[in-house]
Order: sequence, then structure tokens, then C-alpha cells
Amino acid sequence: MKDFALITGASGGIGYYFAHELARKKHNVLLVARSGDKLMELKNLLTERYQIQCEYVAMDLSVAGAADQLFDWCTTRNYEINILINNAGYGLFGYFEKQEVTEVKNMMQLNMNTLMELCHIFLPMLKTKPKAYIMNVASTASYQAVPTLSVYAATKAFVVLFTRGLRYELKNTSVSVSCLSPGATSTNFIDRARLQAIKERADKFSMSAGSVARIGIDGMFKGKPEIIPGFVNWFSSQLTGFVPKVLTEKIAAGLYKDALK
Repeated sequence: MKDFALITGASGGIGYYFAHELARKKHNVLLVARSGDKLMELKNLLTERYQIQCEYVAMDLSVAGAADQLFDWCTTRNYEINILINNAGYGLFGYFEKQEVTEVKNMMQLNMNTLMELCHIFLPMLKTKPKAYIMNVASTASYQAVPTLSVYAATKAFVVLFTRGLRYELKNTSVSVSCLSPGATSTNFIDRARLQAIKERADKFSMSAGSVARIGIDGMFKGKPEIIPGFVNWFSSQLTGFVPKVLTEKIAAGLYKDALK
């Protein structure tokens, strides 16, 4: 029975390149995202280019019960998972009081609950493997409060702390747990978060999604606890531990002030 790497949010952005990196290393992959057409195209590309086995399922992971549905999809087809990459997630920008609560709750469900549930439901399977990996994708926004991205940053802070705690709990098992925290990356995050007003400025400091994915996969296989691509991103995340919180919050708010105009 073949093992597979399960990648959520695989139809674009970093997830798309996670799939390429793993396929290039001859890992079979299972792709999950909402867009079936994009997943089918990616499946055909990966199988032809890398000669690996690839399957996909179109699914909205922001709804309650999605983790159970995905687990059932895998088990009924006898797919064995030895790598779990929780990449699906998005952000909402703007003043909290003006945001739709339903949208905020959907984001929280995807960014936190579904991620946690997938770790929980696949963990018994992962522990049966001689070596297995979990990589949860957070953000450099997780290292300080970010006004106008308040809930998003809080969800990603959950991811970092949950991942570190889980890693410690599993330190004597075959499962290695890592957290990837990218900074600005060339994906559709800005469009999804409705931050088009700062897109030009953000592009100047963005890393390519391919570079982030490659660094993330390499760090995961090396067993790193936290992977922060790019020296500037790493340095700024470390600096938050020494600078007063009121200052980091002011700086973070200033990054997005143009988008409020």
C-alpha cells in the first residue's frame, strides 16, 4: 500500500508548489482545495512530469465536519498518509467591528478548527509510519497583534502555539511536527483579504511562492520546529520578543494604513 502526502489548499499559491516539491522528491500526493478544475490540471501535470501517483478531491474545508469528510475520503480509498500539510487558510482585512461575523467565523473554522481536527484525526495513522511529518502553515503575522488583521493574526498565533505544543507531545514518536511562517508571498492572499490598495508595495517585498514552498519542505524534512523563510522575516519575528508590544502593534498597523483609505 502506497503512502501519500496530503496537501490542503493545493490549487494555487504555496500549496501548488508544495505539491511540485514533494512530487519532485517522488512522493505521491493527495490534493485538496475548492476548485476541482484547477486540481485536475495540477494532477495531470504532476503525474506526467514526475511519474508519481496523484489524486484530488474538491472540498470546502471552512465548513464544520470537513475534516471528518476528508478522512473518510482517504480511508475508503485506502490512501495511507505519511505527510500532512495543513496549508489551507485565508485572511480578512478591515476594522473588526465592520466585518461580517459569518465570514470571520468561517475564517476561524478553516485557519484553526479544521487544521486542529485534521491533525487529530490523522495522527493515529501517521504514528504507524516509520517516519511521518506534519507541517502547519502559519504566518509572520502570528508573532504580534496586527490591527485591521486582528482575527487573522490571532488564528495564526494559534497555529504556531498549537504546533509547538503538539511537537513536544510527539517528540518521542515517529511523527515530526513543524510550523511554516511565511512573510509577504506572491499568492492571492492580498486579493482574498481585500488588500489591493497595498498590492504594489507588498510585491516589492514578497518572496515567490515557489521559494517559500521549497524552504518549507526542506525544513520539514530536516525536522525544524519553526521555519521562517527570508532573513528579514526571521529577524522581524525574533525582534517582537524584545520590542514593547505597543510599538510592534503600531508598526504592524502602519503597514496596512493605505488600504484603509
